[in-house]
Amino acid sequence: MAGGGGAERVCVGAAAAGLLPPSCRQPRRRESRERLSVCSKLCYAVGGAPYQTTGCALGFFLQIYLLDVAQLDPFYASIILFVGRAWDAITDPMVGFFISKTPWTRFGRLMPWIIFSTPFAVISYFLTWFVPDISRGQVMWYLIFYCIFQTLVTCFHVPYSALTMFISREQSERDSATAYRMTVEVLGTVLGTAIQGQIVGKAVTPCIENPPFLSETNFSAAIRNVNMTHYSGSLADTRNAYMVAAGVIGGLYILCAVILSVGVREKRESSELQSDEPVSFFRGLKLVMNHSAYIKLITGFLFTSLAFMLLEGNFALFCTYTLGFRNEFQNILLAIMLSATLTIPFWQWFLTRFGKKTAVYVGISSAVPFLIMVVVLDSNLVVTYIVAVAAGISVAAAFLLPWSMLPDVIDDFKLQHPESRGHEAIFFSFYVFFTKFTSGVSLGISTLSLDFAGYQTRGCSQPSEVNVTLKLLVSAVPVGLILLGLLLFKLYPIDEEKRRENKKALQDLREESNSSSESDSTELANIV
Repeated sequence: MAGGGGAERVCVGAAAAGLLPPSCRQPRRRESRERLSVCSKLCYAVGGAPYQTTGCALGFFLQIYLLDVAQLDPFYASIILFVGRAWDAITDPMVGFFISKTPWTRFGRLMPWIIFSTPFAVISYFLTWFVPDISRGQVMWYLIFYCIFQTLVTCFHVPYSALTMFISREQSERDSATAYRMTVEVLGTVLGTAIQGQIVGKAVTPCIENPPFLSETNFSAAIRNVNMTHYSGSLADTRNAYMVAAGVIGGLYILCAVILSVGVREKRESSELQSDEPVSFFRGLKLVMNHSAYIKLITGFLFTSLAFMLLEGNFALFCTYTLGFRNEFQNILLAIMLSATLTIPFWQWFLTRFGKKTAVYVGISSAVPFLIMVVVLDSNLVVTYIVAVAAGISVAAAFLLPWSMLPDVIDDFKLQHPESRGHEAIFFSFYVFFTKFTSGVSLGISTLSLDFAGYQTRGCSQPSEVNVTLKLLVSAVPVGLILLGLLLFKLYPIDEEKRRENKKALQDLREESNSSSESDSTELANIV
């Protein structure tokens, strides 16, 4: 009692002196301050939409745009897709490095990157969908602006991803905010698919009839004999439609960035970072890459993410040529994304109820039978829509789980290296690096495969070899990658029991740190 009375007198005296120590600031309210409001979670979640909206539009439509609208040779299109994705992958650790060197400002460490990159990213995104009126240099045009946009959107997304660790210290609050984010991100993919698909779908992309018996020479003659006035007019309408879609998506990008910057406060926890001294990036990178749980997590998701990226990159061509749904493919893509959006809350409940590893096995493997069905059965629009809805359920799990599990790995790392701080951007940026780089390689190879199979630019139909290649790229190869990823995921060590142990251990460390900090503050107040 005496001790309590003395502490109370210290608090009163310190308050009178204008030096109220942390121990006197109603510690009972600490838990309530850790909880995030629904508004904060929504503002945070909205920030994930720009990356997914633009990424979905580029992923689903850039390949067919380069081939049939910009009319590039498949070989050059493969170079643009590969170099763009590879450069995008390289920029992630580069941005992570510079973020680790960035000092804290009154806006935070991460938020300035998001704010200043946005306007330039929107401009470069628009120019990526513009067809320049130049006979030479089109390849360089798309390569330059595609790479510039990928760099700038990385300057947005890497700090945004790392922001997960700075909105709350509570694991449950971060998981809840991640679920909000994944819902909005999948909704962003729906918007990207709907805006791009519906606007572009209203313009009929012209093509050249190419019966199977036409040789390459006869096909060239068919191109020369077509009504070029009508063809040029239709092509111009299609190009304008792509630019209108780019403008709408660019406006959405800016709106989401404004909501994020206004509605989210980046928290710098005193127990996490004690000074403005920049963290040693290379030392942190070495520690991160030696963390077993992280390597096993990204290895498993590397293959499953690659499977869905291959499906994404080639699905428009598959629907247009192999299934013959030239005027329906944008609606089929929209069905996939709508299904994914509606099932995100289900997967959030599922991983909470049955654990994250179980959700990985059930959620991602559920796509396998439907990917097989779409190529085995005869072309049928109803069956294709059923497969699209079922595939969307699996896409939702693939979206949610990596971002929900990465914070668990970071918590595990903090327990093993309590003296090492500020490496969150490295964890997120290198996960994205590996997935983007491999997807760039896969898309480059897949586009080259279409070239070798005899893909005919501007053709209304394609040779049988191209259709067989597309079936492999959207079914056999993704199924193999999913099965391999799930097999490797057996090695991932953080199950639900381990996750609960880590959570309790972190809470004990924080309480010990807070207790030590309060003791120091009380001692300072006594001196004053």
